[in-house]
Amino acid sequence: MSSYIIEAGTAQHIGNRPQQNDRGALLSSARAPGYLMAVLADGLQGGSLASDQVLQSSQQLFDEYPGGETPSLERLTGLLREIASEAHTIVTMNPIAATLEPQATLLILIVTPDGQAIWAHVGDTRLYCFSHSKCVLRSSDASYIEHLVEHDKLPPDAAKKHRSSKLLANSIGNPLKQPFVTIGSHPSLRAGDAFLLATDGLWQYFTDSELAAAVARNTPRKAAERLILKAGERAHGKGDNCSMVIVKLAKIPPEPADYTVQKLRSAV
Repeated sequence: MSSYIIEAGTAQHIGNRPQQNDRGALLSSARAPGYLMAVLADGLQGGSLASDQVLQSSQQLFDEYPGGETPSLERLTGLLREIASEAHTIVTMNPIAATLEPQATLLILIVTPDGQAIWAHVGDTRLYCFSHSKCVLRSSDASYIEHLVEHDKLPPDAAKKHRSSKLLANSIGNPLKQPFVTIGSHPSLRAGDAFLLATDGLWQYFTDSELAAAVARNTPRKAAERLILKAGERAHGKGDNCSMVIVKLAKIPPEPADYTVQKLRSAV
């Protein structure tokens, strides 16, 4: 059993864009009690079709996942890869894809009942792992760049510029390339740990230490409000959709003492 309680929330702001194409959610599953799934997708083009599909595939396949008594990171890895594959297939098969080419990033975090965390990401939506007010881990594109160099035989400089190339861009729905899924995990969570899932409309305006401090010092709702406000100020009227999911692990509050008060009788 975990030695913490979970405080979590989602938030988003349209920024200075004509519509909101990001999608975020906190999900549970009746077949996997005690598990928490956090999902965040950034619609890159083609509206919100691809990011909507990321959420739909996540909920459907999570609902079908049998938790079991002992969480298995191997099985959870399979679930995460299956979600990415299904979302990509459905988006690319949609008739709308022929003209709009909808695409989205994918970031999914799963927290298990026994204090493990596992996540998967496709694209540049980031996961941050904090311990109290310190950033101890941040997702990156390093694995995908290595994949492009090793398997696609690209020069390192060309691989690092993949975001500007339709052929190389790593996303759900890219008709020219299958998504490359990067998996990460944290084996032993404890009170004071926290996760932030953030689209580039948020993280590009902050340092790691600023994000860590905001999450550590505030409730998820208050942290989100402050980060969105500050991101809007720093964007100077050119802000992208700004979305996040915050998951904090807090100490279990002590149970109040159970005192029984009895009226004393006078001695005769």
